[in-house]
Amino acid sequence: MGRVRRAARSAGRIVGVVVTVACLLAACRLLWPQPGIDAQPESTERQLAFVRSALDDGADLTAQRQFPEGHFFLNALYGLAWVQAAHTDPTLRTSALREARWALGRVDSELGRAIFTSTLQPAYGVFWAGWTNWLRGAILSLDATDPAERQRFSTHSAEIAAAFATSPTPFLAAYPGRAWPVDSTVAVASLRLYDQLLGPRFTAVTARWLDQARTRLDPATGLLPHEVSPDGAQLDGARATSQAMIQRFLPEIDPNFAAEQYPRYRTRFLAYPGGFGPALREYPHGVDGAGDVDSGPLVAGISLSATVVGLGTARVNGDSHLAAAIGAEGELLGLPVDLPGAKRYAFGLAPIGDAFMVWSSTARLLTTQPAAGNWEMRWWWRAPWLIVLSVIAVAPWVGPLFAALRRKRAASIGGDALTGH
Repeated sequence: MGRVRRAARSAGRIVGVVVTVACLLAACRLLWPQPGIDAQPESTERQLAFVRSALDDGADLTAQRQFPEGHFFLNALYGLAWVQAAHTDPTLRTSALREARWALGRVDSELGRAIFTSTLQPAYGVFWAGWTNWLRGAILSLDATDPAERQRFSTHSAEIAAAFATSPTPFLAAYPGRAWPVDSTVAVASLRLYDQLLGPRFTAVTARWLDQARTRLDPATGLLPHEVSPDGAQLDGARATSQAMIQRFLPEIDPNFAAEQYPRYRTRFLAYPGGFGPALREYPHGVDGAGDVDSGPLVAGISLSATVVGLGTARVNGDSHLAAAIGAEGELLGLPVDLPGAKRYAFGLAPIGDAFMVWSSTARLLTTQPAAGNWEMRWWWRAPWLIVLSVIAVAPWVGPLFAALRRKRAASIGGDALTGH
């Protein structure tokens, strides 16, 4: 029996050491300085290496079974992250061009277009057309010497512009009878990128879109709505899932409009639930709702996917403190496994999350520079996380400490009895 007790105590000490060391490492990750908005994590290449290996293993097909654009997003974000990384670190240019072109080939393929409708205007809907055009233009921002690629970019941009020019609403359909303003925002950003790279051509279309969009803001928040009907009437007010993406692309289209919208977005959605955070609520403050296929499961009203995208959104809007805070929380809560050849989050169980993370952590503008901002943050935002980590780190030792004190007290009482004191 004594041997069993000693073995149990030894096992308990081992578990205690593991828990305490894990909490110390987690605290270090939370406190470790994050890259500024003009830099990127030193682990970027390892993150991209993991996403590529996951794609080679069919992760995009798995993601497609989980939500409608899983295949598309996993490939597109992989290519875009490479382009962004190469703009920050020009030594990556050759690798970025190879990998981004590979990714473009996968989204601009029969499989990549399979769930979209070819008869929409633009063809396959504004989601597919806009994101594909943005990726094509992003590649040309690294190398515009291929005349065939320039021509394809020109042709697809003209098709998108024609669809906007003839539409009574600024929000084109992504699927038959379904329209989300975020998708049109990405498409218009691709036109703005065309003008930046190849000369002004779509200025009037972009200006018309901005004028129309300003008249269709969600009256409750002053932001673009989440979903609209085919005629542009609002169906669902502003939500973080789409707002984080909209605010990610608005600075590419019009920095002035972005400067109006970003503070509203930040005020309405930035939250510290229970003192923890910062994070993004899926619904504006004062509004509660359930999660869905767009937001994913909500935790205390927080959308984890919107918060990850919000990292990149903060970077391109000059919100360096928020970007650093979300990045640090990702290192704490994302359970990263960082090995010499690859870095993955959540043990690599959801590569689509890794794709969004590396796209956000490398985010940068391709048409302009981020505006300088002086955004407020709770200076003590780390304190609740550190308190919890401290409690967990100490917890395994509370029982043994009290047991040791009891033994010491018992020994002292026994000693007093023997000496007559």
